[in-house]
Amino acid sequence: MNAVIADYRLEGGRLLSLVHGDLTEERVDAIVNAANAQLAHGGGVAGAIARRAGPSLERESRAWLDEHGPVPHHRPAITGGGNLPAKWVIHAVGPVWGEGEEESKLASAIQGAMTVADEHGISSLAMPAISTGVFGFPMSRAADVILESILTYLRARPESRLQEIRLTMIHQDAVDAFRDGMARTCGPRSAA
Repeated sequence: MNAVIADYRLEGGRLLSLVHGDLTEERVDAIVNAANAQLAHGGGVAGAIARRAGPSLERESRAWLDEHGPVPHHRPAITGGGNLPAKWVIHAVGPVWGEGEEESKLASAIQGAMTVADEHGISSLAMPAISTGVFGFPMSRAADVILESILTYLRARPESRLQEIRLTMIHQDAVDAFRDGMARTCGPRSAA
């Protein structure tokens, strides 16, 4: 069972929540997959999403690659959610730590995911700590980049359809890092 750790009410009444739990259980319009450029959904978050979504996710991912080629940081892919509670999966490609310009690439992936969400009329979105698993991005730095990217995107786009963003983390270290990051970037909590 997913548990909300913190809620922050943002400009325009939008809700940003930190959730301790399983991303594949989120009942939102779309979830964000921590993907790689080839949409190979083998392990980590991507593997968990692929297993829960079923074979349609792999088919749609292959079709997307055939049409568009490798997924860049700034322009995530989108597929249906298959057997997931979410209707859509947005496949955002974060950077591998050490490849250079990691913070700007992670920011681009987050803002790209939000752009794709807006283009598809998505109002609720859940995302993990992109790039912090096998890609090695330090958790607290990723938390700050992800949170700042979300806030920057929403402030620049008051017309955005996104009303709820859930940062959903299965591991306690991620929850702790994002709780601390939210305290730094979002100000006082609006609810518990």
